[in-house]
Amino acid sequence: MTANSNSWVLVTGASSGFGEEFARQYAAQGRPLVLVARRLEKLQALARELRERHGVDVIVEQVDLSAITAVVELHKRLRERGIAIDVLINNAGHGWQGPFVDASLDKAMAMLDLDVAGMTAVTRLFAEDMRARRHGQILMVASLLAYQGVQNFAVYSAAKAYVLRLAEALHRELERDGVTVTALNPGMSNTGFAAAAQQQITPMLKLMMMQPAPVVRAGIRALEAGRISVVPGWGNKAFVFFTWATPRRLHQAVAARVIGARPKSRSAAGRTHLLSCASGMAR
Repeated sequence: MTANSNSWVLVTGASSGFGEEFARQYAAQGRPLVLVARRLEKLQALARELRERHGVDVIVEQVDLSAITAVVELHKRLRERGIAIDVLINNAGHGWQGPFVDASLDKAMAMLDLDVAGMTAVTRLFAEDMRARRHGQILMVASLLAYQGVQNFAVYSAAKAYVLRLAEALHRELERDGVTVTALNPGMSNTGFAAAAQQQITPMLKLMMMQPAPVVRAGIRALEAGRISVVPGWGNKAFVFFTWATPRRLHQAVAARVIGARPKSRSAAGRTHLLSCASGMAR
């Protein structure tokens, strides 16, 4: 395998959902890939498919990105192989739907370890390399929920707000060094989130539902254009405008109804669902 300097794309959370779609679209461009996730078999199957279909180099790395030591080791291994990451897609993350106090403390902290701490470590290490080369692109996958706190998505929406604000700050910090940082803020997408969460699909959510491919295309185009952030889909854009234009009490109440965050019963309120990193609104 030839390590072509300044050409590799690293995708975290690449075993399914948005991460898998990012891998497919960059492979179609002929870009060599480093695919990172915990599910090795899915990564290997995707890598074989992309190699055969597009003739690109694909490296598979089974890594638990919630462990900072594992992130450091990943960065070290790639540097030792002479692989310079030109594009970083920071997609890995997970969350849950359910009342905050009904979830265990371990679940809350595990989500923060991956969505906040791990993501920060990945960004810090590879951004330093890009700055030294004065070239690179970083896409931070946040969420529509980053714009407000939403009932029954308390920790998740707070974590994604961190991702969005970090991306906005780094966009300005690093642009002078030739590094572009862009935030992608998807809404509800057809990647399995609702099924995993046993979430009620409201009529409004059906109207706003997007497929992964156009969401990923929007993220790649925004990154290549050097934009600070992008919200794919007109319905999602309208949602963000509504958030900016209305009092917090109003838009939080509306958001809870739109995404089906209000439990139907006391028993439903007691359920907490762990969501996979590859699932629709869990971005």
